[in-house]
Amino acid sequence: MTSKQDRITTAQGTGSQYDIRNSEDGLGTCAWILVGLSYVLCALTLPFSLCVTVKVVQEYERAVIMRLGRILSGGAKGPGLFFILPCVDSIMKVDLRTVTFDVPPQEILTRDSVTVSVDAVVYFRIFNPIISVTNVENARYSTQLLAATTLRNILGTKTLQEILSDRENISHSMQAHLDEGTDPWGVKVERVEIKDVRLPVSMQRSMAAEAEAAREARAKVIAAEGEQKAARSLKEAADVINESPIALQLRYLQTLTHISAEKNSTIVFPIPVELLRLMKSRAERGGGTSTSTDF
Repeated sequence: MTSKQDRITTAQGTGSQYDIRNSEDGLGTCAWILVGLSYVLCALTLPFSLCVTVKVVQEYERAVIMRLGRILSGGAKGPGLFFILPCVDSIMKVDLRTVTFDVPPQEILTRDSVTVSVDAVVYFRIFNPIISVTNVENARYSTQLLAATTLRNILGTKTLQEILSDRENISHSMQAHLDEGTDPWGVKVERVEIKDVRLPVSMQRSMAAEAEAAREARAKVIAAEGEQKAARSLKEAADVINESPIALQLRYLQTLTHISAEKNSTIVFPIPVELLRLMKSRAERGGGTSTSTDF
């Protein structure tokens, strides 16, 4: 509760330095005469005058009442029911709820000489109804114009890469600049968001080509690494088979099992190397025996 009261007091103190009202001068004699005549007119026209003099302000609104061009003491009125004088008082209702508006797309030349189109959305509210009426003609329209110029000024100092990758910091910087500029108007900028960044068609094509080239380069690197690992695995398998010849026979039998599982009508397979070696060795022995017998 204390922190809330402190925030309200701080907001009122911040807005009071921009209040242009002259609190030293009061109503003159002529003004008091007109006020007295208004009271008499209201009394004579009762109860019909109640339709004009009684006003209702909603919870989210505040009423700024001017009597003969001067704001009444006590500041903004509401919420609730209150009484005004016809022909003397004028009333302006100020909405205190958070309001949003879209910043139109702005053509911006970035620091690296790239033209982009950027739009944003701004959330703001009025925290001081008095100075929002006395210090600016149209607080909403003025905030919109200031947001557009601030967006161009801030993004003009950034590169394209910074705009695409650092939106959060850009939004915070824009909010701080807007909040500082709208404080004399009684406006509090609560949030700024960058909606969309549109690039020229030529820039989109060049960025797409660059991204595609980068993807192809990564794919080639991955394929080369896979071939390298496969070659290492084959080399290790060859070393194991070279150390144990029986492993080659097991692999040979495994291959025959896979071939037979495919339901082929005819299977052609080579003669095992060991069988050829056995036949060759027997032939050499037979040749040697016959030679010795003939001698």
